[in-house]
Amino acid sequence: MSVSSSPAPHLRGLLDLLAVDAPAEAISAVTVRARSAGVAQGDLAEVEQAVGTALRVRSMLRQHRRREQELTALFDTAGDLAASTDLDSVLRSIVRRARRLLGTDSAYLTLPDEEAGDTYMRVTDGSVSPVFQNLRLGLGDGLGGLVAQTARPYATPDYPSDARFRHTGSIDAGVGDEGLVAILGVPLLLGSRRGGEGKVIGVLFAADRSPRSFGQDEVALLCSLAAHAAIAIDTARALDDTRSALAELADANEVVRRHSAALQRAEEAHDRLTDLVLRGGDVSDVAAAVAALLGGPIAVHEPGGRPLAAVTADGSPFAVAGVDAVWLAEAAAESRQRGRAVRRDGQWVCAVLAGRELLATTVLHDRDGLDGPDRRLFERACVVTGLLLLLRRSVAEAENRVRGELVADLLSDPDRDPAGLRERARRLGVDVDRPHLVLVARTTEEARERLGAAAVQYLFGGGPGGLAAEHGGATVLMLPEEAAEDGAGAGRSPGQVAGEAAARLGLFVGAPVTVAAAGPATGPQRLAAAHAEAGRCLRAMQVLGRTGEGAGAAELGFLGVVLGQGHDVAGFVAGVLGPLLRYDARRGTELVRTLDAYFGCGGSLTRAKDVLHVHVNTVVQRLDRVAALLGEDWSAPDRALEIQVALRLHRLAGDVG
Repeated sequence: MSVSSSPAPHLRGLLDLLAVDAPAEAISAVTVRARSAGVAQGDLAEVEQAVGTALRVRSMLRQHRRREQELTALFDTAGDLAASTDLDSVLRSIVRRARRLLGTDSAYLTLPDEEAGDTYMRVTDGSVSPVFQNLRLGLGDGLGGLVAQTARPYATPDYPSDARFRHTGSIDAGVGDEGLVAILGVPLLLGSRRGGEGKVIGVLFAADRSPRSFGQDEVALLCSLAAHAAIAIDTARALDDTRSALAELADANEVVRRHSAALQRAEEAHDRLTDLVLRGGDVSDVAAAVAALLGGPIAVHEPGGRPLAAVTADGSPFAVAGVDAVWLAEAAAESRQRGRAVRRDGQWVCAVLAGRELLATTVLHDRDGLDGPDRRLFERACVVTGLLLLLRRSVAEAENRVRGELVADLLSDPDRDPAGLRERARRLGVDVDRPHLVLVARTTEEARERLGAAAVQYLFGGGPGGLAAEHGGATVLMLPEEAAEDGAGAGRSPGQVAGEAAARLGLFVGAPVTVAAAGPATGPQRLAAAHAEAGRCLRAMQVLGRTGEGAGAAELGFLGVVLGQGHDVAGFVAGVLGPLLRYDARRGTELVRTLDAYFGCGGSLTRAKDVLHVHVNTVVQRLDRVAALLGEDWSAPDRALEIQVALRLHRLAGDVG
C-alpha cells in the first residue's frame, strides 16, 4: 500500500509565488508538481482549487497595482498642472504618461486650428515619421476627425482596414509612414455636464504598430489624462486672457494717468496764462510758461523769421540757430490751412493768427509726440500769444498817433518851436538831440493801409523802437542810431538799414515796400533835412524802377551826390574810381588818365593813343586792366555815365592834370 504525499508544501509554495509576483505559468505548474509528488486525489483537488484561487488573487493584485500606477500618474499630472505654467511641458508630460501607462508604441495630441478649420499635431511621443508629425486632419476625417466631430472616444484594432472611418490620402499616408495599426482616440472636453456634451478642444491618442484591442479600463484611463490635458489648455488660455486683461488694464490706467496729468497741466496752463495776461506779461513770458509745461524749448518768430522770444523748459534763453525763413513760412502756411499745430521735420509749428493775418509763428523744439491735451495746450498758448501781440500793437498804435502828430510837426515846421518839439518828444521817450536815422517807405495802393501797422510792428515788435507816422503820402520812421548797429556792434550805413527795413516790412504787409534812408541827424532842423533827403532818394528809386528795395544816397551813385544833403563828392569819386586810383598809386600807372582820355575822345582808341602819346596796343592793355578792376560792365551806358561824372569831379578837384 503506497503512502500519499502531504499537500501542505505545495500550498505554502503558492503563497511564496504570490509574494514574488510569479508568472501565471509558474502558479499553474504547482498542480503538476503535486500530482507528480503523489498527493492523494482528494488533496490534489484541494491543491487545484487553491491554484485557481491564487491565479485570481494574482490577477486582482496586478489590477490593483496597475490602478495604483494610473492613480499615481493622474496625481503626478495634477501636480504638473498646479506647479507649471508652461503648457507645452505639461502636454508633453501627459502624452508621455499615456504612452507608458497604456504600453503603446506612440501617443500624440491634436488641437484645432480655428482659422484653418482643421486640427494639427501639437505633441507626439514615440513618433519617428516627419510626415505623420506634420499631419493635419479635417473635421470628420479619420479616427481623430470623427472623435472631434462626435465628442466620443473611438478605438480600432486595425485602422487601415477599418471602414467605419473616412479615409483620406494624406491621413492614410501619414499613418502608413508611421506604421500605426491599432489606434485609440479620446476627446479633450471643456464644460461637459452630466447628461450633456462639452466643447471639444483637442484629441488625445494612443497607438500601436501591431493589432490590439483597447479595454474599457484603458479607454477610461486615457479619458482621465485627456481631461487633465483639457484643464491644462483651459488654464493656459485663462492665464493668457488674464495677462491680456491685465495688460489692457495697465494700458487703460496709463491712458487715464496721462489724461489726468494732461488735465492738470491744462488747468495749470490756464491759470498761468490768465495770470500772465492780467499781470501785463509779454510774449516771452508766455513762451517760458508753455516751455515749462510742455518740457521743450519754445521759439516765437515774427513773419520774417526774426525771433521775438526763445526760451528752454527751465526758462533760460534758447539760441535759435539759423531758422530758414522759407521753411518757417511754409510751416506757418500749413498750420494756417489746417487750423491747428502741425509737425514738420521733427518740430511742432503753430501759426499765430488774427483773422487771416499772420502775427507770428510758434515753434516747439525737441518734442517727438504731442498728444491731444498737450497739443490743445500748445495751440491755446498761441491764441494767447496772438492776443498779447494785438494788445501790444493796439497800445503802440494809440501811442503812435500821438507820436505821429509829433513827427508831422517836427518835419513840417521844425523852426516854429524847437524847444516845444524837444519837450513833446521827451515825454514820449524820444531824445531828438540824439542821432536818428530817417526812413521813408512806400508800398502798393492795396497794401498802403497795412504799412502803418507794419511800421509799428517793425519798431516795437522786438525791434529798434523810435517813431513812425504817416506823412506826406508815405510812412516815415525815425530810428535811433544804435539801431544801425549789427550783431557785433559795428555801424551800418543808412542804405543797409533801409534794405533790412524794406525786406521785413514787405513780409509784414505781403507786398513790395520801397524804403529810402538818410542820416543820422540830430535836432529838429537836421531831422527835417534828413527827411527831405530820404524823400528825394525814394522818388529817385521809384523813377529808376528799384521798387521793393532799400537804399540811401550812397547806393544811388551820382544821383545820390546830387540828391544828398551833404553832397559827398569825395565819397562818390572814391566809390566809383577807388580801384583805379589805388592801382595807379601803388604801381605808378596812368589808368585814370587813360580812361579819361578814352571817354574824352568819344571812345576812339586811335585818338586816345595820340592824346596819351602811346601805342594803340598800350591803350588796349590799359583798358583791359580797367575792366579787370571795375568789372566787365564798365562801358555799359549807365555805368559809363557814372564813371564819366566821377572823372569830371575828380578832374575838377585838381587831382588829374
